[in-house]
Amino acid sequence: MHENTENIADPSSIISHIWSPSDEDTKLIRKAYDMAVEAHKDQNRHSGRLYVHHVIETAIILADLGMDIKSIVAGLLHDTIEDGHLAAEEVTESFDEEVLFLVQGVTKLGHVRYQGLERHTESLRKLFVATSQDVRVLIIKLADRLHNMRTLQHIPERKQERIATETLEVYAPIAQRLGIGKIYKELQDLSFPFIDPEAYSEVKQLSDEKYDQAVNTIKRLRKKLIVELDKDKQIHDPTVDYRLKHLYSLYQKLKQKDMDIDRIYDIVAMRVIVKNVEECYRVLGIVHGIWRPRPDRMKDYIASPKPNGYQSLHTTIFTGDGSMAEIQIRTEKMHREAEYGVASHVRYKTEERSAVKLKWFDKFISNIRSSNITEDRSIDNVPNWIKEMAEEQENTTDPDEFLKNLQTDFFEDRIFVFSPNGDVIDLPVGSGPIDFAYHIHSQLGDHISGARINQKFSSLDTRLKSGDIVEIITDKSNHPKRKWLDYTQTTLAQSRIKRAIRQQNSDSD
Repeated sequence: MHENTENIADPSSIISHIWSPSDEDTKLIRKAYDMAVEAHKDQNRHSGRLYVHHVIETAIILADLGMDIKSIVAGLLHDTIEDGHLAAEEVTESFDEEVLFLVQGVTKLGHVRYQGLERHTESLRKLFVATSQDVRVLIIKLADRLHNMRTLQHIPERKQERIATETLEVYAPIAQRLGIGKIYKELQDLSFPFIDPEAYSEVKQLSDEKYDQAVNTIKRLRKKLIVELDKDKQIHDPTVDYRLKHLYSLYQKLKQKDMDIDRIYDIVAMRVIVKNVEECYRVLGIVHGIWRPRPDRMKDYIASPKPNGYQSLHTTIFTGDGSMAEIQIRTEKMHREAEYGVASHVRYKTEERSAVKLKWFDKFISNIRSSNITEDRSIDNVPNWIKEMAEEQENTTDPDEFLKNLQTDFFEDRIFVFSPNGDVIDLPVGSGPIDFAYHIHSQLGDHISGARINQKFSSLDTRLKSGDIVEIITDKSNHPKRKWLDYTQTTLAQSRIKRAIRQQNSDSD
């Protein structure tokens, strides 16, 4: 490899992105930086730049997300053992077992490749097993993938489509499920031109033609709204800006509208950010006082958050000039969570937590803060969907079946239903009451005898729809039956039913 004398960004380029770093944090970053530079000193990327730039940029992405110091250190070191020939013992001696665990976790994920179904599926298995131990491993991998996508143009053309496809079909949906909108949207947009260049060019042209007009409309509405908000002394220092719809998201909507961009109303959306929930609803009242809303386009994700924690008020209004526009209203905290998902709860750990949050966040954060790592790591710090997939993959030997289950349970469209006390349950389209019951608890599923959907008695083969309120009726004498398999959609439910039937047959022998 030829000698490369280019300048390398110094450690301060990472430290400047860290939220309130301590002296000890700065010391750890500098130490990890020096180790990464040494480990990768003779390596170059396809672009010709020193390889160490990649790990530095990965660390900066993690710092921007607000991840803890050990995650950022692991981001700097994530390729040092596999590609930089650094010994695992050196990582432990310089840092601790926790940093080594994170580095090795990222290494274990390997490369998800579309080179034959079996190899692809095995990589997915590794991904779920590794992340079922600590979600930070997955977030580091997402940061690694994001920087790789930012530099995909330097990769040989024959590899670009494969890498973009796996990014769009595997990594972007995972970022979405973790609520990390900042990564999810960028991964989609970076993948799009390599997967379908013609569609990308068409959407880019349509959007360029429409964005200027839409931005001008939003700017006019923004001025009018600011004037009205200033009159309300109970709304303090609101931020009123706008965001452009991401190209891939726009493409998905255009396909539903026969590629007619005039039928899409949120190409540019106004965003109002305020201090608290009360102010959100006051702003909504002011908006509806100025412009007439479309009732069918009003969505209250504050009262009913999405399963990944997303909260906001969305309303579409008639602008008065024959067009429509979307306005989103949220608190500063909701905005951070929409952008950073899991990581926002680390970055702003000193702030008061909202009453509505994913249950696993508290355990996730306490695990991040702890440096007491044992061989038998708890997996309480991860979402149920990761644990369930990791558990089910251990019982699935057929690659086709595992991939089918993964696509059904993870990448297909989802529905959002409610328990009687208002908990939001996330299930794949086609799920029924039995899927819902097993999602809550295996005992609830094993003894389900009926269900009330929206307060009406319904059969067990009913297909649930988003917004349904589901109450499970149980009978301890009731047990899983083979016909239940025809009524279920999720791998979890079908696996538990099969297990119970096998147990029943064994007991009767």
